[in-house]
Amino acid sequence: MTNKNTFPTASAWTGMVPVDDTALAVTDTGGSGVPVVYLNGAYASQRHWHKTIAELGSGFRHITFDERARGKSKTSSDYSFEGALRDVDAVLAARGVERALLVGWSFGGIVGWHWADRNPDRVVGMVTVDAAPYGITGEESRERIRKLFRRMRFVLPLVRPLGMAARMSAAEHAEIGIELNEIVAASVPVLLRLTCPTRFVLATGNSLGTEDGEMEKARTSLDPVFAGNPNVQIGAKVASNHSKILSKDYAAIARTIRDVAAIAN
Repeated sequence: MTNKNTFPTASAWTGMVPVDDTALAVTDTGGSGVPVVYLNGAYASQRHWHKTIAELGSGFRHITFDERARGKSKTSSDYSFEGALRDVDAVLAARGVERALLVGWSFGGIVGWHWADRNPDRVVGMVTVDAAPYGITGEESRERIRKLFRRMRFVLPLVRPLGMAARMSAAEHAEIGIELNEIVAASVPVLLRLTCPTRFVLATGNSLGTEDGEMEKARTSLDPVFAGNPNVQIGAKVASNHSKILSKDYAAIARTIRDVAAIAN
């Protein structure tokens, strides 16, 4: 098979990329393979992708980064979803990447959908790890999210080293969650417009702050997307839950990335 996608060779690099009023910690393994850009969960860091990257090996160019106030990145006055999209732009520009394969977990998957929708000619393909176009909206849901993070305000600093919280206040965590739920609830049209090969790796079980069965209900919200856009399909469904999928099912995620890269070529 002839490879229709060719990519320039890049040197390995680790450093800080400035964007807006902050700077992002970025790691680029370099090489001449397909650039794979990894988009983290809402409060996670790039270290969560280590097992997937090791499983894929050196045939790909792996680019990871920490979002604002996560991992080793600096804090900001803007933690909006639009800010997260600008961060993708900044990292790709800094590393000279014109086209990439996007891999996003949870929040990162949703960022990937919207970035791909706005930049269809720059996306080789996409793998979404356990995200779905389902959100809890309305004032009752907003208060539920705020109440959750108020209860967790003393725990958040303790779980930051585990990649389960950012260097933000409880109120800032809550506002990210509220905005994300509103955006994702309106994302079916975005998914129906995607033109790149897109595969979902879906877990079972709940995530932090969800009620029993809520995550599985969310996953069924993908059914009209699978029915309406042939570019979007299930790549794998795995046994682990939302929180453990990167650590437990990295092999299935890596296999799906390889499959998408092969389709794109």
